[in-house]
Amino acid sequence: MIVDDDNTMVSLLQLLFEMDGYDVVTFSNRDSIVEDIRKNNPDLVLMDVFISNVDGLEILKQVRACEDLNDIRIIMTSGMEVGDKCHSAGADAFILKPYPPEELMSLIIELLPGRKSSTFVD
Repeated sequence: MIVDDDNTMVSLLQLLFEMDGYDVVTFSNRDSIVEDIRKNNPDLVLMDVFISNVDGLEILKQVRACEDLNDIRIIMTSGMEVGDKCHSAGADAFILKPYPPEELMSLIIELLPGRKSSTFVD
């Protein structure tokens, strides 16, 4: 699941993931991100820290407070170095924008054992 308000970034990431065989969903409403995550039950969420009118760190904390969502891996992203804050709030990983696609895919493979990327990793 991609949670980001940059439509261009979302489109590019969706294409990248789908080319690599992943099923991709995006959030539909800023007011119901946690419910979107619960409804879609993704293996992994890629979420921006700074979403218009939404604090991504607060959403991360809300997800981590839900016992039924604890197995979901969450990668936080930002153009600012806030990795420590993300890890403290419960993120499995943080990646600084802009990042090369290979770095993101390697991180996803690391967080989702048994899933091998055919596009970027041999």
